[in-house]
Amino acid sequence: QVQLVESGGGLVQAGGSLRLSCAASGSGFSITSMGWYRQPPGKQRELVADITSGGAIKYGDSVKGRFTMSRGNTTNTVYLQMNSLKPEDTDVYYCKAVVVVVSGANLQFQYWGQGTQVTVSS
Repeated sequence: QVQLVESGGGLVQAGGSLRLSCAASGSGFSITSMGWYRQPPGKQRELVADITSGGAIKYGDSVKGRFTMSRGNTTNTVYLQMNSLKPEDTDVYYCKAVVVVVSGANLQFQYWGQGTQVTVSS
């Protein structure tokens, strides 16, 4: 089992900044990738930022140049620095982890955190 704990959400004015954190805990797994996603009303869940264990990062088009994802000293922790926030960024932000279970089968699983609310006022 893997648990993802997100923090850092809150209420800010347009143009402000927030820093989200996600920590993965558990045992018997190794992380393939971790990322941040959001799901605007009426739309499917969309990529915000995602990083592989090797350090490759990709961003959603709507956040390029404003958001920066980084990895902590441990690969089990990631951050999302959100600058120049817009009201359109208001959403619940979910942390996702893709992990490989340490076993002979090398089974891969996808886990989601509970989400953290980000609200940007105009």
